[in-house]
Amino acid sequence: MALLTGKTALITGAARGIGKAIAIRFAQEGANIAFTDLEINLETEAEIAALGVKAKSYASNAADFAQTEEVVKQVHADFGSIDILVNNAGITKDGLMLRMTEQQWDAVLAVNLKSAFNFIHAVVPIMMRQRHGSIINMSSVVGVHGNAGQSNYAASKAGLIALAKSIAQEVGSRGIRANAIAPGFIDTAMTQQLPDDVRKDWIQKIPLRRGGTVDDIANVATFLASDLSAYVSGQVIQVDGGMNM
Repeated sequence: MALLTGKTALITGAARGIGKAIAIRFAQEGANIAFTDLEINLETEAEIAALGVKAKSYASNAADFAQTEEVVKQVHADFGSIDILVNNAGITKDGLMLRMTEQQWDAVLAVNLKSAFNFIHAVVPIMMRQRHGSIINMSSVVGVHGNAGQSNYAASKAGLIALAKSIAQEVGSRGIRANAIAPGFIDTAMTQQLPDDVRKDWIQKIPLRRGGTVDDIANVATFLASDLSAYVSGQVIQVDGGMNM
C-alpha cells in the first residue's frame, strides 16, 4: 500500500515549483490532492489526476482570511476530509532594510506567514473532529539563520517555524502534528535566474556540492505527511545538503 492512500492533502501555492512537486509526490503515494494558487490551474490538475487520484485546483488569495475560510469549506465538502495541510504559498520582495518599503514588508509577511495562519485556522477544526492530521509549514534556512537583504522573507519564514512549534503544542492531544521544512538552495525557476557566478558560489558552500531539487523537498514532505513520522511533531527539518548557512 502507498504511504498516503486514502488521505486528502491540501497544498497552497502548488501550481508550480516545490508545491507542485509535493502534490505529485503525494499523489504517487495515493493521496487525493486539493491545491490552491491565485488562479485555477487545470493543466496541473490534469497532470495530478493522471496519477489515478482525485485532484482539484482552487483559486485562492491565501493572504485573505475570509476567502481562505470559504476555500477550506469547499475543499472539505468536495473531498470529505482534510488529512494533510502544506502551507507552501510564498513570495520574495528582497531589499536591504534601509531601502525596504513598507509595502515590501507587508506583502511578504501577508503571503508567507498570514496565509499559513489563515489555512491552519480554517483546517484545525476539521482535523480536531477527525482526531488526526499533519500540518507542514514550508520555511527556509533563511528563517533559521537570517540573510542580508531578506529581512522580510527571513522574518516570515522564522515565523512559520514558531507557528508550527506552537500549533504542535496546542493540538497534539487531538492527534494533530505540525512540523516545518527549511529548504536550502533549491534548483527552481527562481534560482535558475541567478547569475552563474552566484550559483557557483552557493554550491561551493554546500558540503554535498549541489543544489537541492524539488524532489528532495517533496520526499521529506511525504515523510512528514505519512504515518512514518507518527511520533514527529514540533520539529524543523533543514533540507540543505549540509549547508546550514
